[in-house]
Amino acid sequence: MILKLKNPLSFFDLETTGINIVADRIVEISIVKVMVNGEVIKKTQRINPTIPIPTESSLIHGIYDEDIKDAPTFKSMAKEFAKFLEGSDLAGFNVLKFDIPVLVEEFLRADIDFDTSNRKVVDVQRIFHMMEKRNLSSAYKFYCDKNLENAHSAEADTIATMEILEAQVQKYDGMDVTDMKGNKLGIIENNIDTLHLLTNKNMVDLAGRMVFNSDGEEVFNFGKHRNKKVSEIFQKEPSYYDWMMKGDFPLETKKRLTEIKLRGFNSK
Repeated sequence: MILKLKNPLSFFDLETTGINIVADRIVEISIVKVMVNGEVIKKTQRINPTIPIPTESSLIHGIYDEDIKDAPTFKSMAKEFAKFLEGSDLAGFNVLKFDIPVLVEEFLRADIDFDTSNRKVVDVQRIFHMMEKRNLSSAYKFYCDKNLENAHSAEADTIATMEILEAQVQKYDGMDVTDMKGNKLGIIENNIDTLHLLTNKNMVDLAGRMVFNSDGEEVFNFGKHRNKKVSEIFQKEPSYYDWMMKGDFPLETKKRLTEIKLRGFNSK
C-alpha cells in the first residue's frame, strides 16, 4: 500500500546519550523522507554530542565515544537538517514523547526555531497501542484464547495471570530473549529462577530509581546523576543521600540507599 501524501513525510529516529530530553544529546539521526511522488530520500548522520556517552547507552545503540569523536556536532549541521525537513510532515515510533522533543531542543540550542505546530505528526507507536491493546484481557485472549470474564476482579485477574504465564512458558520454552538491538538477554525456560532474572534483570529498588549497570554496579536511574554510581555520589556529595531520605521516595528505595551507604562506610 502506498501512503497518500499531501506533503513529504519524514520518518526519523534518534540515537542519544540517554533519555533525558533536556540534558542528553543526539549521537545519530536517520531520516527517511518519502516524497509525494513516492520517491524515497535517506539521510543518516553520526553526531558528536560534545558530552560523553554513558556505557549503558552505548551498549544499547552500539555507538561509543571513539566512534563519534571526529563526527560533526549537531549545531554545525542544524541548518542542513532544517533545510532537509523543510515543508515535511513527521513520523516515527514514540516520536511525540521523545524524538521530537529532543530534536527541537537540539535545534533551539543551535538558535533554530524548528516549529512543529504547522506540521502533521504521526506517531506509529500510538497507533500500535491503540489497535493492539497491551492489557491483561488482551494477553489472556492472545495466549489462552479466552475472554476474561469479571475483569478487574482480583481473583479473576490473578487466575488469568497464572494461566498466561503457563501459556507463555509453553509457547516460548527454549527460545532466546533479545533486546531491540538483537543482543541476547537470556532464554525462556520453565524455571522460576530464570524467569525472575529475565523480568528483574537490572533492578536495584522496586521503584526503578536505581539499576545495575553492565558491571553489576548500582547506578542512579533518574535526575542529574543518572548512570552515575550510587556509592561514588554518596562519597562526593553526601548531601544527596540526605536529600533522598527526606524526599518523596518509597521506603523500599530509601532502605536500598541506606544499605549501599552503610556498605561503603563499613568498607572503609
